[in-house]
Amino acid sequence: MVRIGEKVPDFALKAYHDGEEKTVRIPMPGKWLVLIFYPADFTFICPTELEEAAELYEEFGKAGAEVMSVSTDTVFVHKAWHDNSPAIKKVKFPMLADPTGNLCREFDTYIEGEGLSLRGTFIIDPNGVLQSVEINANNIGRNAHELLRKVHAAKFVAENKGMVCPASWKPGGKTLKPGLDLVGKI
Repeated sequence: MVRIGEKVPDFALKAYHDGEEKTVRIPMPGKWLVLIFYPADFTFICPTELEEAAELYEEFGKAGAEVMSVSTDTVFVHKAWHDNSPAIKKVKFPMLADPTGNLCREFDTYIEGEGLSLRGTFIIDPNGVLQSVEINANNIGRNAHELLRKVHAAKFVAENKGMVCPASWKPGGKTLKPGLDLVGKI
């Protein structure tokens, strides 16, 4: 099981992306990666989360991050959901299929006995190192705006050694240098 600060093992998974089945590799050297694990296609909360992430997909791209969703459904179920849900039709990012649950187990989101994933969100840096983890119960939806803020913060501290981001930091906000007061807006 991968933990914060550790390198994510290499995986190759099938994905539904751009109207077809593709093989996707993670991590993605040289690029920030956001993985959004969710329990299942054709459910209630999941389309609201993926739709919100889809609406911010261009902003994630501007931040240098690729987004991918992950469930234990197959590529064929992803395609059927994409073809039939107005919310999921907006998804332009790869929808990874993890029917074996191996990726879910690696990120500790797999629910044994159910074959489903918890709601887990992970940010992986361009070196393949896990930088952020959020795991929720399946009845609690997430906020893609906050996820994008976390990507910006992780990227900022990676590019500005010795600097840290205070609570609710957003690009352009004041940062901290441990041992010193707030530093000007950066």
